[in-house]
Amino acid sequence: MSRVAGYEIEEELRAARPVRIAGVDEVGRGAWAGPVVVCAAVTDLSPPPVLRGRGRKTIALTDSKLLTEAHRESFAGLLPAWLAGHAIGASSPKEIDEVGMTEALRRAAVRALESLPVRPDVVILDGKHDFLGPSWRVRCEIKADQRSVTVAAASVLAKVHRDRLMAGLDGEFPGYGFASSAGYPSPVHQKALEEHGPTPHHRMSWSYLDDLPRWRHLKKHRDPLAGEGQLSLL
Repeated sequence: MSRVAGYEIEEELRAARPVRIAGVDEVGRGAWAGPVVVCAAVTDLSPPPVLRGRGRKTIALTDSKLLTEAHRESFAGLLPAWLAGHAIGASSPKEIDEVGMTEALRRAAVRALESLPVRPDVVILDGKHDFLGPSWRVRCEIKADQRSVTVAAASVLAKVHRDRLMAGLDGEFPGYGFASSAGYPSPVHQKALEEHGPTPHHRMSWSYLDDLPRWRHLKKHRDPLAGEGQLSLL
């Protein structure tokens, strides 16, 4: 049974002093194609919206991966009006190739945070790695997207935004399964790569190209000094 996200982390942070809290989550880190997308979300600590399920069952806001596509879409329609503020940031495949995933992720997160109406006092990051750096006060929490409503909202909005973007590429590049796999390595995606090679939306510095003899020569090699301290993709 999945855990319902609440305000456990936010209340602990506010106990010390009143703070503006942003929840941040990303999607697309492990994909072979498309951008990495980050959402920053701020709530007023009011009860989050819920969805009606079958019978008297309700669907609570939680990690986007634990919700169905239909439920994510429904929440994405409700969350902007409920949130005190939210913003999306992204880093393109080209940027990922140039600076590496950690720096690309940091840039996407900063773009989202700096687009909020007010700069937050503290940022909750899902996971154990602080990829934002010393310019921001950060609280890293494992499974924050299942424990923090703020991070859960960011998780859903980032996922829906990126899925829609990748689905939009499906018509331009049919056969890669972008609408269904969102650029992750599905069997359909891998077969299309073998037959047709990478598109302009693929990450060209990644190791999947090593397994494609016809296209291996296209692989880009990043400057080893760029984007030091890379995070795991898992």
